[in-house]
Amino acid sequence: MSDVANQKELFWANLGKLPKGEPQTILSIRAGTTASQFTLSGVMVEKCPTAGCWFRLRDSTGVIKVDTKSAGFVVLDVPLGTKITVAGRVVADANDVQIEATGIRY
Repeated sequence: MSDVANQKELFWANLGKLPKGEPQTILSIRAGTTASQFTLSGVMVEKCPTAGCWFRLRDSTGVIKVDTKSAGFVVLDVPLGTKITVAGRVVADANDVQIEATGIRY
């Protein structure tokens, strides 16, 4: 394996199902123009302070809540400001939408 590939392995961690595919934007997710399963990249700007079972992700188009409970992992040890790629699907949450994560890479 090349030095670059070895370095990439050292800097990325995965939780749940590995995100794949070209990242979408929060704007396209809110507009309903993404596939049912998608990938999204951004920065963690807030998280559940008690259990780490959800976080808010910001990209250049907005902020969205990401729920990790059903995927069986938490983000308690992931620092705020961390760049994250999320795999998941959209779910309705009262008058808004959120992402139900299936996995993350950070």
